[in-house]
Amino acid sequence: MKAFFSWSGGKDSALALYKARQQGLPIEALVTTVNTTANRISMHGVRRELLEAQAASIGLPLYTIELPEMPGMKVYEEAVHQLHQQLKQEGFTHGVFGDIFLEDLKTYRENLLMKDGLQCIFPLWGKSGEVLMNEFFYFGFQSIVVCTNSAQLNESFCGRLLNEAFVNNLPPTVDSCGENGEYHSFVFDGPIFSKPVHFKKGERVFKEYAAPALRQAQDDKEQPQDYSDDCFTTPQPKAGFYFQDLVKA
Repeated sequence: MKAFFSWSGGKDSALALYKARQQGLPIEALVTTVNTTANRISMHGVRRELLEAQAASIGLPLYTIELPEMPGMKVYEEAVHQLHQQLKQEGFTHGVFGDIFLEDLKTYRENLLMKDGLQCIFPLWGKSGEVLMNEFFYFGFQSIVVCTNSAQLNESFCGRLLNEAFVNNLPPTVDSCGENGEYHSFVFDGPIFSKPVHFKKGERVFKEYAAPALRQAQDDKEQPQDYSDDCFTTPQPKAGFYFQDLVKA
């Protein structure tokens, strides 16, 4: 086995990578989807230089899937396929993901990797969000919230440190891990890092995007939505997001 990790830069990725290493999984690379237009991590909006600083501190080589602002499903999957072929040539056999309970997303990933002869591993799958957040804090991870979906969280939640107070202040309709895309984070310290990633806050902005659909429904009826995935596909009605810009210090 030789595995790569699907790295978003956020809390689920950090905790899943930590647990995967505890389980002895041979993870030898990080893979991140990057918006080449903005030069930032897709959906999270974190600058590329901070992503690279994370990878350097973790001590793993970084592979990026370079995508335009709003790629269709075909463009996304072709870019993923090309990277998968490169990784297979380098001996990779598995991809590791930080998903928790979104069945559609899990199935999508499994099918996408299976097409390229790769297998999936999900270290956090089926765990309680409350338990996972408690573990995240217990292990000493430090993170800041960089994106919130305005339909679930107002602007005051964006740019806050992700700590117990933040989780306790979440509305009851919001998943504590933000698994439904309510919020995204940037992890800057913890047991997987050799040293903290230093940054300073930039401006906070509000942007609207066509909401991404995970996949095209076969019957053209309701399409499953997933704001937490890096995959932008068929444009849907607009959704608003607050972004806290971070600048490498």
